[in-house]
Amino acid sequence: MNHSTPRRARVRAPELVGKGGWLNTGDKQYSLADLRGRVVVLDFWTFCCINCLHVLDELRELEEKHRDTVVVIGVHSPKFVHEAEHEAVVDAVERYGVEHPVLDDPELATWKQYAVRAWPTLVVIDPEGYVVAQHAGEGHAHAIERLVEELEAEHAAKGTLRRGDGPYVAPEPVAGDLRFPGKALVLPSGNLLVSDTTRHQLVELEPDGETVVRRIGSGVRGLTDGGPGTAAFNEPQGLALLDDGAVVVADTVNHALRRLDLADGRVTTLAGTGRQWWRGSATEGPAREVDLSSPWDVAVFGGRVWIAMAGVHQLWVYDPAGGTSGGGTVAVAAGTTNEGLVDGPAAEAWFAQPSGLAVSADGQRLWVADSETSALRWVEPDGSVHTAVGTGLFDFGHRDGAAGQALLQHPLGVTALPDGSVAVSDTYNHALRRFDPATGEVTTLATDLREPSDAVVAGPDVVVVESARHRLTRLRLPEEAVRVDAVAHRTQRAATEVAPGTVRLDVVFQAPAGQKPDTRYGPSTRLLVSSTPPELLLGGGGAGTDLSRELELNPAVSEGVLHVSAMAASCDDDADTEYPACHVHQQDWGVPVRLTPDGDDRLPLVLAGMDEV
Repeated sequence: MNHSTPRRARVRAPELVGKGGWLNTGDKQYSLADLRGRVVVLDFWTFCCINCLHVLDELRELEEKHRDTVVVIGVHSPKFVHEAEHEAVVDAVERYGVEHPVLDDPELATWKQYAVRAWPTLVVIDPEGYVVAQHAGEGHAHAIERLVEELEAEHAAKGTLRRGDGPYVAPEPVAGDLRFPGKALVLPSGNLLVSDTTRHQLVELEPDGETVVRRIGSGVRGLTDGGPGTAAFNEPQGLALLDDGAVVVADTVNHALRRLDLADGRVTTLAGTGRQWWRGSATEGPAREVDLSSPWDVAVFGGRVWIAMAGVHQLWVYDPAGGTSGGGTVAVAAGTTNEGLVDGPAAEAWFAQPSGLAVSADGQRLWVADSETSALRWVEPDGSVHTAVGTGLFDFGHRDGAAGQALLQHPLGVTALPDGSVAVSDTYNHALRRFDPATGEVTTLATDLREPSDAVVAGPDVVVVESARHRLTRLRLPEEAVRVDAVAHRTQRAATEVAPGTVRLDVVFQAPAGQKPDTRYGPSTRLLVSSTPPELLLGGGGAGTDLSRELELNPAVSEGVLHVSAMAASCDDDADTEYPACHVHQQDWGVPVRLTPDGDDRLPLVLAGMDEV
């Protein structure tokens, strides 16, 4: 490399274009020229993606600390058909507390201009309008803050930094008893407990599903134990009754399990540290000492609390009776952290953002709504994992019939019905579906439900959490399923054209300024490669520590998906610091590829930095 080359390549940032227009700007439309003089961070996200939601939380501190120099812009780039609907993006921006402008790009125009390959991806643009860094995945906030501080100093000295208020305009608050509720639970009293997710509270309602009995939680984001008025949650989701009559709560953004005492409304913390789990963290141990990652739902199965750990594509268990100190234990129960759909023994199975759990009427199956694979799956008492509906990360739709060919679209909830069948809250299809294990058939129970995220059985009825209509909706379980026209979709991302035969995979990683690779415990990097279909990859699959690898692609397979998972660790490079701060950077890519004779023989994926080859 020529060391006289400028440290940052001078690449002019493409214009920001999105057919859906701008949100959170008071209806004003923006161009990059309007943002000149500010450090701009583009966050390419889609609201189904748990990693994208993690990044939203990572960016909050950066936005607050550098609010007069930094403008974060979310570029919403849909994966699922539902996510291309403008009103759905409007809802998501409010649901997840996005406090920066968002460009709605339903046709992926800006995504393509910036050559983005994965959700989430962050791109940093300097005050003169040049791209200076790109980061894929999570864990980059510290590196971006360091770069922001450098850019602030550099452009203040040059006179090209413009300070002041950003373009964000907060939407008007909306009244109502619920706001984007997540999950529900029928209490022993017959009342309903609902996680009022966006308001960071739990709400107890009378059996009519409308009359408020009480609210639990202060309504302000936080991780605080205490009585109903002082306890604090952060986007709580799943709820389950414990054997002692209390309720366990999946406190999603706090990465914790909480306990609600129904008698006095007191909230305590059962599991989690408040920190997000990263590769290398403990996977079992005392419940209050082990990090969790976006627990989305909970269910009591086999005497333990099972956790849909959406953030790491696994199922975990919390055992209240485990350990010697009386505080219980947590441990991984199923899944490898690889994202995808693979059945088999618990330790070998792959999940993709499991978000709903329910125990079958006979107690012999734990049903799982595996949202990113648009799948309904189940776990046997021996831990083995099976799939009832769904084929993988890229196929989805609304199709009834035999389970092997039926399609769902990003389901978030699953409910055991009294007859042994299961209802699926088919969230992005706005429907309630039913799978009957006895017949192997999938039917539709109800449509025109706006983003249903959960349902509970209440007598002869089922009460559905209509998350995007901010209400509970009571339905009579029908004798005859609703008929719908079949629709099938595939994720619409342009395939990368690559050459058959040998292709060099380069995962680009440059340690942030002031840091060095973390080699304290061996190699600081990890790379895992697989493919769909498996026969696409003749060589180069599996795990290793080198971020570059020769892949051998099968010329007999015309197209497929390369699954690439990369991790790199870095620490502050300061000899005077005894315990330097260390960070993990990680991302999973699903890269659709098409094999053509004139395709590229190199596939670069940027984890952090710039691809300068």
